[in-house]
This record gives sequence, C-alpha cells and structure tokens, in this order.
Amino acid sequence: GALLALNKPPGLPILGHPGDLSLDALLPALRQRLGLAAELHVVKAPAREYSGLVLLSSCYHTTKKLQQFFTNARCRGQYPATYRAITVGVPAEVEGEICTGLCWQQQGDRAMVVPVPAPGRRSLARKDVKSTLTRYRVLSAMGGCALLQLQPRTAFPEQLQVHLTLLLCPALGDHKYSSQVARVLGVPFILTPETAPTRTQVLDEELLSRLGLSPQQLHHLPLHIHLQELVLP
Repeated sequence: GALLALNKPPGLPILGHPGDLSLDALLPALRQRLGLAAELHVVKAPAREYSGLVLLSSCYHTTKKLQQFFTNARCRGQYPATYRAITVGVPAEVEGEICTGLCWQQQGDRAMVVPVPAPGRRSLARKDVKSTLTRYRVLSAMGGCALLQLQPRTAFPEQLQVHLTLLLCPALGDHKYSSQVARVLGVPFILTPETAPTRTQVLDEELLSRLGLSPQQLHHLPLHIHLQELVLP
C-alpha cells in the first residue's frame, strides 16, 4: 500500500542542510525511480549514526496515524521498536532494564547527554531531565563482546549509547561515550563525563585483529546499533 521500508546505512542523516546528502534529499529521486505519484514522508527512522529500518509513506494521513501510534505505544508501556547492538564487554546480567534520567549538558565545545540517576520532580516537570528506560537481552557473547537486543520504552537522543555505557558495555564504534567506561586490572568502571573527554574508541589488540583494523583505522569504525524491527498496528 502506502508504506515503503528501507535499510539505512550508518552515518546518513534524516535531514540535512540544502546540498548535503541526507535521506530527505534522496526522497524525490526515490519517488521518481519507483514511479510514485505522491510525495514520500518519513514515518520512522533511526538516528544519523544508527543503521537499520526506515519506514516511509506516500500518504500523509497514514504517516500521521503511524507516528501517533508509536508515541501512544510507548506511553502505554509497549516497545514498538527493537534494536540490535554489538557491545565491547558483556553485561553481568543476561537481561534487564536500564532506567535513569537523561539531560543535555555542554562539555567544552560539545553537547553531551548525561545520566541523572535520581532526577527531582521539579526537573522532570520542567522537562530539564527526562526519565528514560531501555529493556535489554543478551542474545550472544564471544571474545569479550556481546550481541544485545535493545527495546527503548522512551525516546531521547543518544539514549541507547548512554544506557550501554551505564551497563559498562559501550557499543562498538561509539566514539562519543565509550571513553566513560575505563578499566583497572580488567575490571570496568564508569567515569563522569567531565573526567572522560570524547575520543576515538580504544579496543584491545585481539579485537582489532579480529576486525582486521589497525589503530589508525579505528576512527572509521561505524556505530554498531541497528534498528531491526518496528511493530505496526
């Protein structure tokens, strides 16, 4: 019918400045190639750095109806979106939930999302902080890495990356938040954002060898978080 699904590569933004490569800029050419009479609208898509499922619609009313469905589903405590992630480190528990407040904070010249473990009622009411929750399950683990299923109950920018660092298992290719997980004698612990400046993710020699990468190539490694499944009404 009116729906079209694509698989987006990591690094492609949904919106961009005029002249920049973005999903939105590609829609007219896609519409022409498919011979569609109506314009295509983005119903649901993963963030710029994520890969995975993009849901498009050629019907404005269908777009609005589905977007409202996704919002209502989260409010009802459902999990309409399922992600997969590869992590550096294996969670201590096979499954569980990460629940914390999140807010934006300026760190030098960058805006970072930081956890607020016990947000006050006033900060939540003013929407300075948002209460967030992600359900996770370990699907597989090998060589100090894991394949996780992630189901966010809430929607906040970079929520999954921050929640994975709180699990002490940052996503592979996370060059923004992985520095907040440090190790002493092989035991991971969390650093505050203020004491952990952003840098290219550091991987051990064995993992680098398995990936076939040199340390100089690491900054090209994309973020391994993938929107795998969307539930539709």
